Amino acid sequence: MAQVQRMSRLMVKTLRDDPADAETLSHKLLVRAGYVRRNAAGIWTWLPLGKKVLDNISRVVREEMDAIGAQEVLLPALLPKDAYEASGRWEEYGDLLFRLKDRKGGDYLLGPTHEEIFTQTVKDQCTSYKDLPVMLYQIQTKYRDEARPRSGVLRGREFQMKDSYSFDTTDEGLAESYRLHREAYIKIFQRLGLDHRIVSAVSGAMGGSASEEFLAPAAAGEDTFVDCPNCDYAANTEAVTFKAAQPAAAEHGLLEELDTPDTPTIESLAELLGIPASATLKNLLVKVDGEIVAVGVPGDREVDLGKLGEHLAPAVVELVTAEDFEGRPDLVRGYVGPQGLEKVRYIADPRIAAGTAWVTGANKPDTHARNVVAGRDFEVDDYLDVVVVEAGDPCPSCGAGLQLDRAIEIGHIFQLGRKYADTFQLDVLGQQGKPVRVTMGSYGIGVSRAVAALAEQSADDKGLCWPAEVAPADVHVVAAGKALQTELALDVAERLGAAGVRVLVDDRPGISPGVKFTDSELIGVPRILVAGRRSSEGVLELKDRRTGEREELTVDEAVVRLAG
Repeated sequence: MAQVQRMSRLMVKTLRDDPADAETLSHKLLVRAGYVRRNAAGIWTWLPLGKKVLDNISRVVREEMDAIGAQEVLLPALLPKDAYEASGRWEEYGDLLFRLKDRKGGDYLLGPTHEEIFTQTVKDQCTSYKDLPVMLYQIQTKYRDEARPRSGVLRGREFQMKDSYSFDTTDEGLAESYRLHREAYIKIFQRLGLDHRIVSAVSGAMGGSASEEFLAPAAAGEDTFVDCPNCDYAANTEAVTFKAAQPAAAEHGLLEELDTPDTPTIESLAELLGIPASATLKNLLVKVDGEIVAVGVPGDREVDLGKLGEHLAPAVVELVTAEDFEGRPDLVRGYVGPQGLEKVRYIADPRIAAGTAWVTGANKPDTHARNVVAGRDFEVDDYLDVVVVEAGDPCPSCGAGLQLDRAIEIGHIFQLGRKYADTFQLDVLGQQGKPVRVTMGSYGIGVSRAVAALAEQSADDKGLCWPAEVAPADVHVVAAGKALQTELALDVAERLGAAGVRVLVDDRPGISPGVKFTDSELIGVPRILVAGRRSSEGVLELKDRRTGEREELTVDEAVVRLAG
């Protein structure tokens, strides 16, 4: 027998107006429909309806993780500093970590992710190759001190996440564990009803090599990804690579300095000289672990600092300040060029290929230079793809113009390799009687984020519209007001519950039929069964929340239809 939840006893308060601080659709509707309540910036209470949706998503995740042989555990959220200090992430995470001290002065953190602790757990429990492979997972609250928590439960400081980890003795074993997780994720998101894309990604602070993101396209998404209309290529913008075509052979004149007063920007320079910005060379100065580095890109493009940081990780990348120019006469603000730079590493985008000529700074105030040729007048220390990707850029796979879309990251899978096993010396006794270093994978799903992603993708102008797998009930029975209708609604609700159908029944006294109908559409259960004008005949109206299609059914017919 399934639960019959009477709204007269349910703690739910719907709102007619959007919260003043809400910007995204999911934020507005989850609050208005009584699913969540804000406690503080980035901190949310899951109310009864919201908790049901959250639990339904967790159930689907558990079922598919169990199906591939993963074992569920629960690790602590309060963690000692030592493990994260050993991995370097105590410092790398910076202000994102919630740090605290116990009464004895010991340092702790609230876990943002658990690679270190899982590694230590397996080191303690698994000593032989016979104990592996093993896949472990948990669904747990994570903590990150976001500078600007926003968009409701999409970006909170406390959130629900499924994180799993695989442990193998060989790279082939890791590849198989990765494949199993990838296939499980596809099944999970299909069951949840989430439209998603699998894209190439970078590993970030997690470390590792192979990496893919699962993205849910949505206007509220904070991630930008590219996909190719001509082939199956898709990637996070930070993972897109560009291969420069070999420039055509050309004769370039000698380097020539130009008097260009008051042109510290690419726009002002291009206007003065009457040339396109793409003919200029932009040089951005950054500090990499405190050392000044110049980054060159075409003048019509911007440097993607995220990409640059990924390329140079674990080094810390930051922009230079006015103070960094002091005592450096070779660095003239607004007029930097790669030729003549002293003791400055020069990184360039592949478009700055050897043999290409540019207009760029002359390292003198109010002066630029033309015919500055890569490979002749300056050398590039490292070529890195660091420009912000734009629509129309060539697909790395087929060359067609790429498209840009917004999405919500709902999952991420990594082949970590031996990064954490090396840190914690995670070895098992191999078949040959010698120690074998274990290789790992890490796999995450944002459980609470999936709630918001589903709301963003499935809502309409009337409210939420949940897929059946995650909805808080299978059917929302509405009593249109009078005693006879309420009696019929409660009767059919009990019969449906006995048949295994999860029921939300609106039996609230003193609430007008109009308000009940509006709330049923706002709450978003996929099917709405109304005890209305033909209640005296034992006839109800069944409405499909998404399509709006309606049909009249007797009580017996309704039970058979909904329990089938």
